Amino acid sequence: MDTAGELDNDMAADARGDPGARFQPSGYLLELSFDWIVLRASENVHHLLGESHVTLIDEPLGRFVHAQALHDLRNLFSRLSGTTGIGRAYAVRLTDDHDLVDVAFHLVDGHVLLEAIPSSGCFGECFGSVGGLIAGLGNNHGQALLDGGARRMRALTGYDRVTLSCGERRAESSRGAFAGPVDPADLPILVADTSAQAVELFPRDAEDTSAHAALMRAPAEADRRELSSQGIRSMLRIPFDADGMTCEFCCENRSPREPNFELHAAAELFAQMFAMRLAIDKAANR
Repeated sequence: MDTAGELDNDMAADARGDPGARFQPSGYLLELSFDWIVLRASENVHHLLGESHVTLIDEPLGRFVHAQALHDLRNLFSRLSGTTGIGRAYAVRLTDDHDLVDVAFHLVDGHVLLEAIPSSGCFGECFGSVGGLIAGLGNNHGQALLDGGARRMRALTGYDRVTLSCGERRAESSRGAFAGPVDPADLPILVADTSAQAVELFPRDAEDTSAHAALMRAPAEADRRELSSQGIRSMLRIPFDADGMTCEFCCENRSPREPNFELHAAAELFAQMFAMRLAIDKAANR
């Protein structure tokens, strides 16, 4: 249950309209300059790097992570620069700690957002099923194609409910009854546990920040309460574009789910391939 102080902090953050001011506790966030100087950090980052969040600010990330890990991440980032995509690296050892992490990073407004979570250790398992799931949609058209897409995304991700919205059209696949659909527009891409207490980002009064675009930014308090009231404990969103139409898979679960960057990447791949199936279906019906 929220304490009075925690609730006051949440309400103040909502009043500022700053959804990027906090981060989910199941991961870690580093906001870096283009040359990888630490500008902002989640206040739990000492569990990741063994250094206080205060110590990291305005220092090069290379001071706190292994040289090889930094070299590999920067090489991957150099191939990503100039795109809006997300770079991912799996089973990375950043420090002398034996625990491995999976990393996701992307470029937003000239800043590098680097998010780390405990490694899932299931490399390749998610991607291996995407091709077969898409192939199974070959004979589906119209609403049946949307229904099939929602069912197969649920099979891929294992979430209790998947809602597919494509313009004005909608399809749903669920395990058991759910409350009405939520509006995912302002929600984070990944929500691991709606009951978890968010972590602050430091400096707390940072104005020039891109943390609002983090995959695992904490949902606003009002959104967190709404999800919890509908029995939704975790969520995964996969927005995509299909022939100029804005679409999204919204995956919801009744229990918490550990964040999984590989699963997110596989779901994005499925959505991209599904968008091509939608385009083919649309062209065939012109």
